[in-house]
Amino acid sequence: MAKILLVEDDKAFAAVVTDWLGRESHTVEVCHDGLSGLELTKSYGFDLIILDWQLPGLSGVEVCQSYRKNGGISPVIMLTGLGTIEDKTSGFDSGADDYLTKPCDLRELSARIRALLRRPAQLECEVLKVAHLSLNTKSLVAEVAGKPVDLLPKELALLEFFLRHPDRVFSQDAILAHVWKSDSEAGPETVRTWIKRLRKKIDVDDKSAIQTIYGVGYKLSSTN
Repeated sequence: MAKILLVEDDKAFAAVVTDWLGRESHTVEVCHDGLSGLELTKSYGFDLIILDWQLPGLSGVEVCQSYRKNGGISPVIMLTGLGTIEDKTSGFDSGADDYLTKPCDLRELSARIRALLRRPAQLECEVLKVAHLSLNTKSLVAEVAGKPVDLLPKELALLEFFLRHPDRVFSQDAILAHVWKSDSEAGPETVRTWIKRLRKKIDVDDKSAIQTIYGVGYKLSSTN
């Protein structure tokens, strides 16, 4: 599961890609012009970015160049109908990690996404484990003290986020930015509600795995 930004001006194609990746348990944020895409990269944490080349406003190459210049490190896939060697060279030189020409097989896109997400150390492990909790990110099987537990998609996304960042404190806004789409109506109360629901399923004894740091946010403790 990853949070992915898709910048694609063909709305019909964007909808197809979003539906496809959503069925693979990814959270997909979509916008349809380069400037909006660049602004989203500044405000929200994405695990991977998919850029069309020919975008209104700023081109995909310009977005990628600006993103890298501003310190962006997430993998970038350039998705475009331009397929000459010169085009590909320009795409890679702008900072893209991969290049896929349209029309493309969505199964190939998924395979390339999986390959890129395996590269960063924090996304390398298929099974995430912290204290009595574990999550297989491929099969989406969560276990509490070695026993499987049924979690809803948003609970899985929350658990994966915390498992990838044990002992780090995150504000409610930071959790919203990483787990929810920016155009959703979710707010701080939404975060509190879903964390409460998740705690009921993953806590053992009387001590909560996800600790509340009053006035700051939440963290998953590795010492429980």
